[in-house]
Parts: sequence; C-alpha cells; structure tokens
Amino acid sequence: MKHHSFKIYFLIVLLSCFATSKIKAQDVTVTVNATANKKAVSPAIYGRNEGFDIKSTYTLTKQYLKDAGLRFARVGGGNNMSAYNWRLKLTVHPDYMNNVYGEDWDAYANKINNDFSDLQGMFAFQLLGRAASSSKYNFADYAYKQAHPGWYGFGQNLAGNGTPNPDGGSKALVDGDSTLFSVKWPADSTVAILTHWFGTGGLGYNKDKFKYWSMDNEPDCWGGTHDWVMTPMISASAFMDRFIELAYKAKALYPGIKICGPVATSEWFWYKWGSNESIRENGKYYTWIQYVIHRCGQEYKKTGIKLIDVIDIHNYPYFGNTAEALQLHRIYFDTNYDYPGANGIKTLNGGWDALSKEYIFKRFNDWCTTEFGPNHGITSGVSEWSPGPSEPNLVSVIYASHLGTFANNGVELFTPWNWFTGMWETLHLFSRYAKGYSVSSTSSIENTVSAYTTVNQGTDSMTVIIVNRDTVSSRNVTVNLSNFPVANGNYSTLQLSSLPTTETFVSHTKNALKLNSVTVNSNTFTIIVPSLSVTAVVLKSTPTGVSDVKSQRDEIKIFPNPATDKLSITIRSNIAEPTEVIISDQSGRKIQSMAEAYDGSTPITLNVSSLSIGYYLLTVKNNHCLSTRSFIVSK
Repeated sequence: MKHHSFKIYFLIVLLSCFATSKIKAQDVTVTVNATANKKAVSPAIYGRNEGFDIKSTYTLTKQYLKDAGLRFARVGGGNNMSAYNWRLKLTVHPDYMNNVYGEDWDAYANKINNDFSDLQGMFAFQLLGRAASSSKYNFADYAYKQAHPGWYGFGQNLAGNGTPNPDGGSKALVDGDSTLFSVKWPADSTVAILTHWFGTGGLGYNKDKFKYWSMDNEPDCWGGTHDWVMTPMISASAFMDRFIELAYKAKALYPGIKICGPVATSEWFWYKWGSNESIRENGKYYTWIQYVIHRCGQEYKKTGIKLIDVIDIHNYPYFGNTAEALQLHRIYFDTNYDYPGANGIKTLNGGWDALSKEYIFKRFNDWCTTEFGPNHGITSGVSEWSPGPSEPNLVSVIYASHLGTFANNGVELFTPWNWFTGMWETLHLFSRYAKGYSVSSTSSIENTVSAYTTVNQGTDSMTVIIVNRDTVSSRNVTVNLSNFPVANGNYSTLQLSSLPTTETFVSHTKNALKLNSVTVNSNTFTIIVPSLSVTAVVLKSTPTGVSDVKSQRDEIKIFPNPATDKLSITIRSNIAEPTEVIISDQSGRKIQSMAEAYDGSTPITLNVSSLSIGYYLLTVKNNHCLSTRSFIVSK
C-alpha cells in the first residue's frame, strides 16, 4: 500500500513539474499615446551628489561626466553643508568630532560655470546659526587613536578642547567649546554668497546655472547630528522663522532662484520634526512637511512671493527583499501601493494609524493646492537617495524605474547619494537617448514591466524605454503606438542586461549598451526583453517608408574637416537604425570601431581628440548606407 501511494505521489509530482516547465511568462501589451499627458522632463532628474572626483584627474572626470549625460550636481557634502563659511572656505564635519577643514565651493562652482555647458549646480544656504571659523582647535584624532587602539569615538564633540571618552560611544567626557571653532552665521551672511558669485564685483558666474538652493540639510534631525550647536533642539516654528527670513532675502537678491526644502532626512521625518514633535496651530495638527507648506502658504497670501519652489526630501528606503526593492518607485505617486517601509505616515492624523499607502509626492501637491491654490507651480525632488541593493542589474532596473516615474510625473530634481555599478550605464541611457517630453504609456502588467516614453518637442522623434523587473523570465512585449505614425521598417534598440559586477561604462561610445533592432509594422512592434533589463527603442516619425529608400546609395556628410576634437556625421537617408562607424588609417588599418543607435535625424558625434595629426578614412555602415569619406585631424 505504501509502495502504491508513493508511485501515485511520484506521478503527481512529475506531472506538476512538467506543467510548471511549460508555464510561459505572461505576455505584455503596452499602449503609447504620443499626445496624451505630454509634459516636459526636467533635466535635473539626471543628477547625483558631488561628482567631481571619480577619476584620477579632473580632465578625465570632466569628459566622463559629459559622456554619461550628467545634467545636475548637488555639491556640499551633506551634513557638512550646515556650517559652511563661504568667506573663509571652511566647514565643520559634525560626524567627525566637529573638526574643521577646508572646503571651497567657489572652486566647484567655477568648474560648473566654465566647463559644463548643460550642467546645473545645487548648493545650500545655512540655517544652523553658526559656521566654521578656525581649524586651530581640531581634536588630534590620529595621536589619540595611536594611544588608544580600537577607539571609535568619532561622533563625540571634541573640537574646541573637548575631553574624549576613552570607552568610545557618542558622548565625550567633556564637550568641546563650539565658540572656539565657529561664529554666528545669520541669514545675511549665508545669502551674501549670491552677491559674491553673481553681483557687481563678484566672481561673475552665470546665475542661471545655479538656480537651485537647498534650505540647509536634514534640519529635522539636527538634535543628533549637530548637537554641538543645536542643544536643545529648536521647535518647528522657530526653524520656519529662520527659513522664511532667509528665503525672502534670497528672493530679493535673485528673484529667479528655486528654493528647495525642507530637505527632510528620511520617511519618518517627512512627517515628524525633531524626531517626535507634534505640530499644532490654531487647533489643527500638521505633519512636518505639511507645516512647511502651510507656513510658506501663509506668507504667499500676504506678499504674493513663493518662498518654496521644490519640496525636497531625502529617501533611504526600507526593503525586506528583492521583490520589495523593485517596487520602491511606487512610493511617490501610487495611491494603491502598500509600502512595507511605511512608518512616519502612521502619524499622519496625529496618532498612530494603520496607514501604509505613502504616495508622498501626491500628498505634497495636494497640500500645496490647499495652501497656494491650483496651478501653484511647486514641484518635488529627491536630493539624497539609495537604490537599496547593490547588485548591478537590480540597481539598473530600480534606478531606471525611478527615472521613468519621475519623468512621467514632473519631478524636478533627483540626485542619488549612494552610487553603485549599473547607475552610470542607466543614467547614460536615459540622459542621452530619452527625449525632452514624457507622454502616456500604459502596460498590461505595470508592476512587472513598465514602458516610459518620451518625445521631442515636435513629436516627430520618440524613445520607448521598457523596464522588465521580472527577476527570472524574459517577457514578450507588444507596443502599440498612437498619434505617432512610424514608417514600417527596422529601428534601433539599446539594451542593458546581464551587467557584470565591475563598472562597464567608459564613455558614450564604450559601454555595456547592446545595439540591436526591432521591426515596426502598422505602428506596432514586438520585442523580447530579458529578465532584469532596461531596453530603449528609438523611433522616428516619418511619412516615408523604408522601402522607398532601400535602393538608394546614401552618402554622408562630415563636419568640421579638418577636425580637432569632435567630428559630426550626418547620414542623408534619415532612417533610424543600428549603424556602425569605423575609422581607419590611410593603409586601411582599423583604428576605432563603434556601434551607434542612429535615430534618423541627430548627427552622430565622434571624439577624435586622441588621434594624431594626419589623414584618416571614415566608413559608415547600415542597411541603407555604405559610404567612406576621408578627413583630416589637425591640432
């Protein structure tokens, strides 16, 4: 009997395994409407924190950042921003015994101003009340560490002749005297950097490259990070008094400035000031950022001046597993998403409620509408963020999901703090190949496979970026295009998948993008996207079918000739398709070869600065062009 039961059991298991092996991942249908929900994509979402020391030399870094398509840089060092003295070029390191060290924001701003034509810089105003003044009273940590091996008291307040606690921990035996290494720093002192950079007799920087200014950094937790000056912690109301005073002064000096705040620390602090203060005014309970918006709204009603332009938060999100990490982009706008890391939102109504649907940016917009009225123009941004996992393919997909979601919803700025392998590749794909306006894309299984579609201003060029979050299976995706007529034929695809653990992004022409093509027929195409992948499909709207030009022997134009550093190639066929570009010497020996996703209109740009002076041959190959031209490199 037992033997018979075992055979039946074995047969059931075998049939079950066979059935499972035949299960096919669900096909996906995406509908794109090129004229629905069209909105400009802010270039500032293609940003990161710092960014000027990633290569061995600044020259290499500069080219790397340009090739990657970095469009926005938040500079200042996080918690180290709060006590920056721009006059003395000094700041306090609150996470390192409050020691004072040199920091030159002028040098960073000079690089942004002079070396990057399409990069915005974001700096910070100080609201802490004190700024660095002298490094003479720094704690001699090296000598103390040598005498006390294993000591870990770097968070103690020791600058200013403090007495260290040899047992480590966060509390010194005697705190240092902060008046020895810092000075009072009122609103007039902090906003005077605007005159220093942009005013008459100043450094002459272009103020339009420095529109965004943070209202300090994570002030809601200063009681812990900056207890050397913030003991006891000021109230939410007192901080907003400082905020409002400084914002008025900044707007007076630079009316076009974008004030970004309150730079909240994390999910808890989106709702709570100073860890746990319950904010009430005239009997009404306010969460922290709701209160910021309320106070700025009151001033707007009195003066007509908006004292906040971007609601700026930090987010180091909780995730319990990979599946949760792949859904983190839903925190901001998805009203149906139960976020496992929900915490502060449970205090939304003043108590402790069973709330887990975050949709924090939608809440910001609703609060702004209440306080400022409709069409208020106040946007949202994330100036510190981590993708969570560090595995490159997960990183790429999570980061891509955020870039696409933020583009779709008009988020103003996005500057990740943690930067892992896979992010340069993803930034490059979006910044260099996505267009300037987001339009509607709807997926049949949105939470697994999403499409993020952008078009140019004239709606005659389109990029559809498909993100597959499935960790196991590839997906068969059919994309139906409306209000965007595409000629039947082959179009370029660029894909990130199966990324290795080491960095693959080297330059615009040397990276991990896999170039391929997809066939469009009757405004529809079907593509197979691998698990954990990001795939861009580059399309061109044209009334001319591919079949009309197949017999043509298309030529190319190159400019300038002679060239010194850059060479621009125009292909007369105007057909979007994978294209190979080859540079050879006069004997025909191949020197460079690169694959380009030609979009049918934008000239291909090559960097020839590394070539020696002389004559070269340039060959362009695709389905509609095989042409060779000579050119000269001169210096």
